[in-house]
Amino acid sequence: MRKEADRRREEPREKAHAASHAPALDRLIHERLRLGIVSALAVNESLSFGDLKRLLATSDGNLSVHARKLEEAEYVACTKSFAGRLPRTEYRLTAAGRRALERYLEHMEALIRATREG
Repeated sequence: MRKEADRRREEPREKAHAASHAPALDRLIHERLRLGIVSALAVNESLSFGDLKRLLATSDGNLSVHARKLEEAEYVACTKSFAGRLPRTEYRLTAAGRRALERYLEHMEALIRATREG
């Protein structure tokens, strides 16, 4: 009987210890709009600035700031060109961005599993 009580007392500590040693969430991707950008690009070869703006229902400035952060981290690549006289900005997910998204999704799935088993 004593051993069972000791085991039950130790289980929460073990789970807390495992959670405290889990890798941290990628804060760069975790932000809502940046997660939206990376997710949209994961299922499309590339998207224009206008496509992303409409898809994510955000402003030019907001999209620009968050896309730049992803670009600086080398999670997305940006190509600027002209279609006639109109400027065109295209984004695509890089290999590093795809790996970061996969790690992020695996981490979130592990958190969900731990919560359900909790």
